[in-house]
Amino acid sequence: MTDKTYTLGIDIGGTFTDLVLLCSSGTVTTWKSPTTPHDYSEGVATAVESFLAAGSIRAAQVVEVVHATTVATNAVLENKGAKVGLVTTAGFRDIVEIRRLRIPVLYKIFYDKPEPLIPRNLRFEVRERIAASGDIRTALDEDDVRRVGEELRKASVDAVAVSFLHAYINDAHERRAVAILGEMLGDDCYITCGSQLLPESREYERTSTVCVNAYVGPLLKSYAARLLQRLRALGVNCPVQMMHSSGGTTDIEFAVARAASLVESGPAAGVVACAKISTNAAEMANFITFDMGGTTTKAALIENGDPARTTEYEIGAGISLSSRLIKGGGHPIRFPFIDVSEIGAGGGSLVAFDGLGRLTVGPHSAGSSPGPICYGRGGTQLTLTDAFLCLGYLNPVALASGAIEIDAASAHKAMKERVADVLGVDVHKAASGVLAVAATTMTRAVKAVTTYRGRDPREFTMVAFGGNGPVVAATVAEALGIRKVVVPPTAGVFSALGLAVADTEEEVVIPLKSGEDAFDFGDVRNRLRAALARQADWVDAESIARDGRFFLDMRYAGQGYELTTPLVDADDLNALRSRFNEEHRRTYGHMSDRDAVEIVSARLRVRRARNATRLSFRQESAAPARARNVYFDRFGEIATPIITRGNLGASDRRGPLVIEDYDTTIVVPPSASARLDEDFNVQVNLGQSA
Repeated sequence: MTDKTYTLGIDIGGTFTDLVLLCSSGTVTTWKSPTTPHDYSEGVATAVESFLAAGSIRAAQVVEVVHATTVATNAVLENKGAKVGLVTTAGFRDIVEIRRLRIPVLYKIFYDKPEPLIPRNLRFEVRERIAASGDIRTALDEDDVRRVGEELRKASVDAVAVSFLHAYINDAHERRAVAILGEMLGDDCYITCGSQLLPESREYERTSTVCVNAYVGPLLKSYAARLLQRLRALGVNCPVQMMHSSGGTTDIEFAVARAASLVESGPAAGVVACAKISTNAAEMANFITFDMGGTTTKAALIENGDPARTTEYEIGAGISLSSRLIKGGGHPIRFPFIDVSEIGAGGGSLVAFDGLGRLTVGPHSAGSSPGPICYGRGGTQLTLTDAFLCLGYLNPVALASGAIEIDAASAHKAMKERVADVLGVDVHKAASGVLAVAATTMTRAVKAVTTYRGRDPREFTMVAFGGNGPVVAATVAEALGIRKVVVPPTAGVFSALGLAVADTEEEVVIPLKSGEDAFDFGDVRNRLRAALARQADWVDAESIARDGRFFLDMRYAGQGYELTTPLVDADDLNALRSRFNEEHRRTYGHMSDRDAVEIVSARLRVRRARNATRLSFRQESAAPARARNVYFDRFGEIATPIITRGNLGASDRRGPLVIEDYDTTIVVPPSASARLDEDFNVQVNLGQSA
């Protein structure tokens, strides 16, 4: 026991907090515990203490904690962030309100733009001006900065966002303004400097990113302090890392300084797990991840074993996504992101009728407290999970090996009175209608990372995880024409597993003069190496040479946005242009051999890989033969075998089937078959029964 060490992955969701212990021997142990929204760190500490005690593991054996949290995301979605002031160049006070002329809903020219995170009375201007060349046109008026600092002090702001025009080229004014404000407001005020956070062109997106960072920063800082205090009290004294939205991990203190980069940290972890544990490269190199929990559904694309990435993301709209074709619905963040789309549809999504009498599912959720009606914890609002129960998908007695007792009668009663009687149908058809509405919503998340990016979802395998992903995966896949669904082991806590196996990662970006048609490849690489070495002490010339990847942000002359294109050692400009042209064609459906190409910025990403330990999952034993009636749309009610993974073999078994894991349930419809592969994944083949 004493020679074993553990990495602990902790993922906080809207309903459950998931934990994974990865032993140095490769053994994977999982745990689920209700999330505590009033103080997320309390739920984490309680779960960690119970988890370690259940496995007779000493806290000292935990040598690393890797964490992902929804604190930043929820603060923006619920408008519950910090009180923030914005300091910007004279004349640019309203840039976060004017935004871009982008309309996310076709033909809806009077759509409601999201309210700025910082109200106008807390947005201040100072006299200064730097040209796009980096030349100083108007010197910084330091008296202006002190005047603004006094106004911010009187307003008792928690944080300040500083974003000056063209500071990405010359940051002298921003650095001086931050120094003055820091002296006036003290260490308790969270100050974000735009040129240090995001040294890139495009004024609105940079200012929006700085505002989001300042808006969520104090909350993350406070949460991180409480989390560390609670872990230390339990005797967990090891380093704590947090996953950022690009799928790598970084030290918790650095993560807090770049709080906006944590917005999609949990969803990114699940994508990382898919890319990490997929050992059958022939079948698993290209797939769509489908992650459905209690509050949201997330989707991402993996091609040739590598997650699709982006430097553009919007949060706060009806769907959070990075599509270059749909903008204007949320608050832009320009950080490296795994290209994840997220939509408000999960197991806890509320079922209701809108003002026009239409059935709706989500985006509001019952969360973990009180939760769905069927959980028997005081929930009174009908949810998608209650619909699953009414269809027969879920165990009518208990979930998670008895940890969650089920009140099936109350769920059936609520479905009948609130939906079935209103529509004039029976409970089965009512619950099936709820599922159909939810599935339609979920397909939007998948389309956002496939069809919106020029990819055909029918050419990919879907990997389903999260507590509810495997329940509905077959329904969503069939709607999109996807023929295979794979459900990995520990699917219900899969994002927590992704944290435990994720690599450490750092990335830097430097601006380049727009319009260059030639540049010094060696000089650009050297500047990137120096910038990254200053940012991360573990990065050196050897690690960059071994694990570094260079990229260029490129566009056709006159375009407003770029595509990130890999840069390899043998590249010349012609090779770069060809690769950019091909990516442009795949993304937008067209390309040009005639238009000039601009190189806007350069990036360097370095990953430090964890030890490649072969993962060992708990093998499910075969369950005694049993069955229950399950309702499938198009087929009606069918007596369906209820099994575990241990009941499956390498040969296809015909549906319908319900496969019950500790942390999730897999529904195999009558039109499908299922089998177990060599990595203990359940493979569901749709439209082809055995």
